[in-house]
Amino acid sequence: MSTATVSRVLNQTATVLPETTERVQRAIAELGYIQNMTAGSLAGARSRIVSVLVPGIANSIFNEATEQLETELVAGGDTVMLGMTGGKDEKMLPHIHAALRRRVDAIIITGIISSPEARSLLSRRPITVIETWGLPDDPIDISIGFSHEAIGAALAEFARERGYRRPHLITARGSRAPLRRNGFVAAWTSAGGAPPTESMVDIPSRFGHARGAFREINALDPRPDLIVTGSDWLAQGLVLEARIAGMRVPDDLGVIGFGNLAIAGEMRPTITTVDVHGAQIGRETIKILRTRAEGGTVPARHIDTGFEIIARESA
Repeated sequence: MSTATVSRVLNQTATVLPETTERVQRAIAELGYIQNMTAGSLAGARSRIVSVLVPGIANSIFNEATEQLETELVAGGDTVMLGMTGGKDEKMLPHIHAALRRRVDAIIITGIISSPEARSLLSRRPITVIETWGLPDDPIDISIGFSHEAIGAALAEFARERGYRRPHLITARGSRAPLRRNGFVAAWTSAGGAPPTESMVDIPSRFGHARGAFREINALDPRPDLIVTGSDWLAQGLVLEARIAGMRVPDDLGVIGFGNLAIAGEMRPTITTVDVHGAQIGRETIKILRTRAEGGTVPARHIDTGFEIIARESA
């Protein structure tokens, strides 16, 4: 068996007969061989390393897209560098430096890069940079996701059509949630509604924020008839707090989440939420990486995967 055949199996660069692939893989297992990827990257143009940066993975709406990416990249022979940024540019920059030092083929970022230093650093490098979960006007390279402002506007229309008159917005301090908040406020007030009352929570928004937020809301006069939150976990916590206070959801108070986590459709009442098609974002990202790896051209800098309001029992 030639070294070229072994190389094709290891690097998946050409079609090899199934029986030959099986013989190579059996020999690799028997010898305990581990491929030297550094040597391969020195000899070729690709490192086969992809950096994936996400705010977090604990109880996260990013899990679906992250798992999709990791599974398909590893299956295709790539190595994934996963970094947690907390959603802030100052934490993102060290991860970008680390990725560039390792000559990664691509950097996939959850969010929009606003740091001038990070943008300048990445724009000078001949690597694929994909900004996901948002559609900036001027992406560094490619953006895949949805319009946060459009989601906010659609939620305002949803609330108005269902007869709500006193919405309360709970917005996480970060770069994405305020965009949805701005979209909601603009659409709501332009349709004649009074400016909604508001609360702020730290990022990432979580179940535990609900207690303090509900105390603020319950003290308002008049009390809101709808709460629009930035996560399904926070929405779940608010439903629980409302029940403890003797309120009925949605009869006395409507609650809307964000992210369409599994818990949103499994608890009672089920939670009205926004599905941002995380798996599709992952698939589109993989498609871009494969196109670039094969020397192809990406037809557009913006890929809008859209969103859907999932109307359930809580609003």
